[in-house]
Amino acid sequence: MNPKVSIIMATYNREQFIAETLLSIQKQTYQDWECLIIDDGGTDKTHEVISPILQQDSRFHFLKRTNDYKKGLSGCRNYGLDLAKGGHIIFFDDDDIPHPQNLELCVQELEDDAISFCRYERNTFVGDFHYQLDYSKQYTSFYIDKKDILKVVNNELQFNSTSIMWKKICFEANRFAENVMYAEDWELYTRIVSSGFRGISIDKCLFYGRKHTNSMTGEYYSNDPFRRESFTECIVLVVQNLKNK
Repeated sequence: MNPKVSIIMATYNREQFIAETLLSIQKQTYQDWECLIIDDGGTDKTHEVISPILQQDSRFHFLKRTNDYKKGLSGCRNYGLDLAKGGHIIFFDDDDIPHPQNLELCVQELEDDAISFCRYERNTFVGDFHYQLDYSKQYTSFYIDKKDILKVVNNELQFNSTSIMWKKICFEANRFAENVMYAEDWELYTRIVSSGFRGISIDKCLFYGRKHTNSMTGEYYSNDPFRRESFTECIVLVVQNLKNK
């Protein structure tokens, strides 16, 4: 039978962090998942490092991005979307730590037929991760729909790639723009929300992003001209989409 959740993880030269990320996925309280690890042509020992995990747990699948998709995060994620067997989709990065209840609570919220995505809180950390976690299942929530699009556009309501679980139907007519290399998630998710999909946001931290300089966000805030130009391109795409709608 197909898994309920497809985790899509793009990776590129993350031998230092990725094993800890995969182990945190194995510790999920919800177990009906597959994890598609899409390698973007890395040159380090990532595959060697995670080989013991791949051999031990058949839910992990290590694949090379094919030339049908452009090099980069967007191409890898689009490849994963085309391979995903689950009815629910979630994107994890290769250097972060998901809360053990991440999948469980999101799947629970998506049991509502009127809800197409579940957004949650995301914190960041530097250095080693300290596993002192809140396992409470009591939290507040609110609904999100296209009337909230301005909050999404101006990041008052942040839609980070690793802070949302989606029903697969959201991607039937939507894919990541492969010509951009920063803010591609913000651009895509703006398109999805503006299309009329309704979601819920829960007030609980279910993901921990590792902050370090060797990341796309780190490069952007270091004024990397390539990332800055990509953000400008995404702004244009967002405006064009909203104008068309």
